[in-house]
Amino acid sequence: MHTPSRRSTVLAYAAACALLCVATCLAAGSGAAAVSEAAPAHAAPWWHNAVIYEIYPRSFQDSSGDGIGDLNGITQRLEYLESLGVDAIWIAPFYPSPQVDFGYDISDYQAIDPQYGTLADFDRLLAEAGRHHIRVILDMVLNHTSDRHPWFLEAASSRSAPRHDFYVWSNGRTETSGRRLPPNNWVSLFGGSAWQYVPAVDQFYYHRFYRQQPDLNWRNPQVEQGMFAAMRFWLDRGVAGFRLDAITALFEDPQLRDEPVLGGTNAQGDPNLKEIYVDNLPEDHEVIRRLRAMIDSYPGERLLVGETYVARTAQLYPWYGGARHDELQLPMDTLVGLGKQLDAARLRRLLEEAQAQLHGSQPLLVFDNHDNMRSWDRFGDGVHDGQIARIVAALLLTSRDAALLYQGEEIGQVTATPTRVEDVRDPIGISGWPREKGRDGERTPMQWDSSNAQAGFSTSPHTWLPVTANYRTVNVQTESADPATLLNWHKRLIALRRSSAALREGRTVMLDRANSHVLTYARVAPGGETILVVLNISAQPQTISLRLAQAGLRGSRLETLLASPEPIAATDAALPVQLAPYAAWVAAVSDRH
Repeated sequence: MHTPSRRSTVLAYAAACALLCVATCLAAGSGAAAVSEAAPAHAAPWWHNAVIYEIYPRSFQDSSGDGIGDLNGITQRLEYLESLGVDAIWIAPFYPSPQVDFGYDISDYQAIDPQYGTLADFDRLLAEAGRHHIRVILDMVLNHTSDRHPWFLEAASSRSAPRHDFYVWSNGRTETSGRRLPPNNWVSLFGGSAWQYVPAVDQFYYHRFYRQQPDLNWRNPQVEQGMFAAMRFWLDRGVAGFRLDAITALFEDPQLRDEPVLGGTNAQGDPNLKEIYVDNLPEDHEVIRRLRAMIDSYPGERLLVGETYVARTAQLYPWYGGARHDELQLPMDTLVGLGKQLDAARLRRLLEEAQAQLHGSQPLLVFDNHDNMRSWDRFGDGVHDGQIARIVAALLLTSRDAALLYQGEEIGQVTATPTRVEDVRDPIGISGWPREKGRDGERTPMQWDSSNAQAGFSTSPHTWLPVTANYRTVNVQTESADPATLLNWHKRLIALRRSSAALREGRTVMLDRANSHVLTYARVAPGGETILVVLNISAQPQTISLRLAQAGLRGSRLETLLASPEPIAATDAALPVQLAPYAAWVAAVSDRH
């Protein structure tokens, strides 16, 4: 478990459950709005302001030379993770699996896949992570198992099998010709019907994802008992919690009604459906409340992170458990970060929504993960990519949030999408080519150094995915040596986040709200410390006037803490500030002259 350390200052700040509201402008024409929080009632839990680092184990570090990353490889790199400043690592699945979906099809929830190591290797990783002041969060897949899981092998053998009802079955429909058809129009997210026929039982089973990933029947209490027992196995070993995969999809409509058709087709060529009968059903929350109660029975503030893709910010609030706060501590807020372009007005609106519509709950902001094109490529313009990446980092690490980093994001790894279908490893890319090219591009090996053609990831010339060609310059070793790199920008931001009371516990005040090019906000600590964040999200120079006094903020002097792409001299807060294209500026507000 996590041991006391220099991070103790991070653990003693304002409470997570303070009520928020967006204030009206404090003066006519001020162009500012404040987000205020109530006074803290108790020390916040460790995760409240944490930086969580996602590790995709196949691609992080190979210690055995087989071209696939493993647990001992993660252990080897803990010193780097501590130097970066992360509080916890989330490790994508490493359980035994046929690897159809690279570990998200689990055949045994209480063991380690041999290609990743052994339970002894995991216990060593957990112990070493504690010595490096890093907690370990595991990925847990509750929606489905592998079709090679013993439960499903039994379930598919006979309708009278004791575990047949562990999965979602239907007799389907029969045409007058005698041909068997699925019971409804539901489609798999990975292409084709969501129903697979099994002759041995003369029934169809439901699979929201690949056909090799049959959905569990959470209406059967024995399923909950079995899955909770698997989670207890890891909690008893000392993990800090779980990231819950596809958690909004545990239940399906018991009547198996057809989904409303929206028109058009998706990347797989299937009709677009509304998905009101397979996602976000009320029963999901009943399970999560019971899971949270189980998690809370363990010491050490264990954590539940949720994969929660929603259409609107307000839809995240129920996943916290609403006013009870008895479900997920950190549902992923992907709305801010997973867009296709940066836009100051949109980001301002989403950040304000996260403060106002989540009613004091702490957002977990996400820009990058293993399922989406990297932010470097989504937001980059081919000219200012490095500057834009610094804006993304500043926004992620100075907002009022817990922050999720994905391996390689901190050094500017790019998305290396295959150009030929024969090179694709991700099944969704194979079935969806060319409209859907899969997720290989964001899963390429971590780039550590230029010591070999595998970027220090492996000694094998045949890594499971090829290393990106730019590894000679974009790697941890090279960037560590240069203070001006993206890696060191991340390190300084994380260190500032830890040391600043304003960034740990401060309220948020939006400034210059009508500006369509520049996002500006202040973080104001209860004791008065104020940090200003200014992000020019445009390719043109901009001039801003801050009007701090009109926003109710004290201070007459701005002292630069971080600036990109060029230094910004200390200045009088009343004077206009000139910003370069895609400038990121973090400054302390003071009364010094």
